Amino acid sequence: MFINGEWVEAKSGNTRSILNPFNQETIATAAEGDREDSRAAIQAAREAFDNGEWAGTPAAIRGDLVQKIADFIRRDNEEMAELETLDTGKTMVESRADMDDIAGVFQYFAGLADKNGGEVIASPLPDSESRVVREPVGVCGQITPWNYPLLQAAWKIAPALAAGNTIVVKPSEITPLTTVKVFELMEEAGFPKGVANLVLGSGASVGAELSENVDVDLISFTGGIDTGKKIMQAASVNVKKIALELGGKNPNIIFADADFDTAVDQAMNAVFFHGGQVCSAGSRLIIEESIHDEFVEELVKRSKNIKLGNGFDESTQSGPLISNEHRAKVEKYVEIGQEEGAKLVLGGSRPQEKELQNGSFYLPTIFTECKADMRIVQEEVFGPVLTIETFQTEEEAVTLANDTIYGLAGAVFTNDIAKAESVAAQLRMGTVWINDFHPYFAQAPWGGYKQSGFGRELGHIGFEEYTEVKHIFRNKKPAALNWFA
Repeated sequence: MFINGEWVEAKSGNTRSILNPFNQETIATAAEGDREDSRAAIQAAREAFDNGEWAGTPAAIRGDLVQKIADFIRRDNEEMAELETLDTGKTMVESRADMDDIAGVFQYFAGLADKNGGEVIASPLPDSESRVVREPVGVCGQITPWNYPLLQAAWKIAPALAAGNTIVVKPSEITPLTTVKVFELMEEAGFPKGVANLVLGSGASVGAELSENVDVDLISFTGGIDTGKKIMQAASVNVKKIALELGGKNPNIIFADADFDTAVDQAMNAVFFHGGQVCSAGSRLIIEESIHDEFVEELVKRSKNIKLGNGFDESTQSGPLISNEHRAKVEKYVEIGQEEGAKLVLGGSRPQEKELQNGSFYLPTIFTECKADMRIVQEEVFGPVLTIETFQTEEEAVTLANDTIYGLAGAVFTNDIAKAESVAAQLRMGTVWINDFHPYFAQAPWGGYKQSGFGRELGHIGFEEYTEVKHIFRNKKPAALNWFA
């Protein structure tokens, strides 16, 4: 762990074995911190912020330091990609792409650091001036998930530091390796002591302390909805600012006039990329009824050929799920789907290949004849499980797509641009893709409607999440009011 500029063990001396989901072998031993370690990191961040040195550092210099992280990640791209694949099981192709994206995120926010000049407002009062400035929030607790360990951390770390905040980061306890590495890079870059702190451990201890501690000014969390609700309650102790991204059950609407081959390919990628362990996975396929049979037949045929395997094998297209425990959760949902009456047309079991038996693998799985009120349609499975529903009209498609407590992302495929824009306008989601699925980039905001959370990451809005707005008014000709004369 990295606290107040020093690498330290957990005060309790406890450790945790980090496992490779491909074969369950131990790949590292990490410190297992608790509330005491979390409090030490918070205190370091509090002191580093309150002394004013970091927040008062010229924004361009803060930006230069954040840019160094981007440069170092590009320098160490292959090493960091290997760590990510070891930790998560994802393919090296994915991990290398993640590192490129992560470097881009740090570079983008480095560039925003000195663009925060505020604005002048035309005052309605004579002989006065009025301006609005943005200032750093303070101490930021940042809790990140296991599916994109460093990518999700970068979305939080980069804007927070660029804006002049101090941070305490808690990565998922099962995938901490690349986050540890990026803190080594921050140490190399020369960030002042206490500005960036890393605590490893469980959400129940380290994460809970970050949420409850009154010296934390903002808490940012990406993860499950139940934990998000607990964080909201805990943060009320000092009315912290909160940013939550709590997943989704994301619809992918396919109209009959869409390019068939493209739509099939995109539907596969939407749900089976990274084994479906993506908050924006297109796990709800909503197909126009007239093309349902042909579409499903082709989708099943292609999905059968997805090659599961070791992420270090360049021929592997999809790695294992993150753990045996998570696979058991996915298996339970498949069981529920069959009990609810959905028709299993592909998968629904573990692979039989000998070389995959030690890993947390699960076959791509497709259900047809799904109804909107089924649990597998409504609840986030977070695995390679696709449900298929049908519609006849645009109105019906939109109604089905919006019939969810979530509102993170969705897509519509059609060659009718007017129809696409009409559907996009009606979907209650933070991101809508037209004739594509999954693209994101540092310049565009990311976040959800409804119970997918609130606040935004990425884009200039993601930077502004880590700032407070202050109005400053100056009377150029002060004079007595004589109100009580």
